[in-house]
Amino acid sequence: MAERGNPAPDHLFKLVIIGDAGVGKSSLLLRFTEDNFSTNYISTIGVDFRFRTLNIKGKIVKLQIWDTAGQERFRTITSAYYRGADGVILVYDVTSIDSFKHVEDWLEQVNKYASEDTAKLIVGNKADLVEEKRVQSEEALVFGQKFSIDVIETSAKTADNVDKAFNRLGEKLIDTRGDQTEKKRDAGRVKLKHVKTSGNKKCCK
Repeated sequence: MAERGNPAPDHLFKLVIIGDAGVGKSSLLLRFTEDNFSTNYISTIGVDFRFRTLNIKGKIVKLQIWDTAGQERFRTITSAYYRGADGVILVYDVTSIDSFKHVEDWLEQVNKYASEDTAKLIVGNKADLVEEKRVQSEEALVFGQKFSIDVIETSAKTADNVDKAFNRLGEKLIDTRGDQTEKKRDAGRVKLKHVKTSGNKKCCK
């Protein structure tokens, strides 16, 4: 149900953010949904989710975004949230080569548990740490091309490219799943028909 005063969304998409612990998944979510950043953000235990509504390609799109814990011991928990996900954002830290190498491991998890047509986006976070950067942009782009996945570098701290990343995935979902969600929305609507009465009929006396 739409919130009072707000129109019902044309699309509702479930997104899941995954990646190693410490890459900034929660910070990306906080920046995107609340335009806020905290250096004292506590690591997510299990799963958290937030909403944000956007206007993409003239459509009202509501994103339900799940933030998953990156620790290995929680993967059995988060695997359940791949099911039903419309899109997945795989996050690595541009200052951590290991987190980038693990993107392929996370991608295997997505391919195992999510549906085949789940939209994917690779995000290299902490792009503001230029001096500490260890994963070169060209290397990440080549990796993305290998799996036909777009790659965007972001900074949750400065907000650089954060909205762009979520909008990019939203656009992809409208292109690939838009018709499906609109049909579901229309199917749930109650249609009222106007019944015409004949002007020739007279009321009984």
